[in-house]
Amino acid sequence: MTVEIVLLFVLVGACVGVLSGLLGIGGGLVLVPFFSAMFVALKLPSETVFHYALGTSMACIVLTSVFSLMAHQRKQGVLWHYVKSMALGVVLGAFLSTFWVASLKTTVLMIIFSVFLVFVAWQMLRSNTRQSLDTSPTAVSKIELLMVSTLIGVVSAIVSIGGGSLTVPYLAYRNVPIKQAIGTSAALGFPISLAGTLGYIYNGPAMTWLDKLPLTLGYIYLPAVILVSIMSVFTVKLGANLAHQLPVNVIKRIFACLLIAISIKVLWSGVS
Repeated sequence: MTVEIVLLFVLVGACVGVLSGLLGIGGGLVLVPFFSAMFVALKLPSETVFHYALGTSMACIVLTSVFSLMAHQRKQGVLWHYVKSMALGVVLGAFLSTFWVASLKTTVLMIIFSVFLVFVAWQMLRSNTRQSLDTSPTAVSKIELLMVSTLIGVVSAIVSIGGGSLTVPYLAYRNVPIKQAIGTSAALGFPISLAGTLGYIYNGPAMTWLDKLPLTLGYIYLPAVILVSIMSVFTVKLGANLAHQLPVNVIKRIFACLLIAISIKVLWSGVS
């Protein structure tokens, strides 16, 4: 790696920390397309570049999600009864889905990723125009939470996110206040990212080394994980503070616009 690439990893790590704290997304929506481009430059196998991008992004979310969770918890933004009811489902879904991801081609994964982002952005923008008259939290059965959380875990591992793109809209649909929905999503990002990381390690190739230093472990590029994760820790608190200061509609619009921009870039790369 050159000095320029190291600096790029550090800069992106700082951005990821802010996004994780602000939107509860773990930064994966930005990291996947960034890593995909970087790994092409680093000459990783072209047929598995996007697999490495997904796995490395998921590994970066582990540490970031811990500090994002802590930041939101200090502001009483985590609803722990939802976390306890959904943790098992997201772990099972995230780990098992990596077996399927390993068998898919890069182009297929890129298309799935971009289409998913468009769908979630549409959902978030649509919610701005539909305000429920009843704002009290909706009672949700444990069976529903298990089923929904398993699906969230599956999709999160396939597109390598901390689950916020699905958890936040779902909790908002169940009339959970948006700021608590973001904090709860940040808490669920840890079990999702940990299970997904283990899956990408297990289903990827053997570890590779360079000058007695490990470079890859499964589908995870270790230098990127170290640089991005460490830097994101220092900026996640800033994002969490913004999440509790900005009005609800601003947060949703930032979320939706971010998803649309990234989806266009990834789709263009996948079909070109």
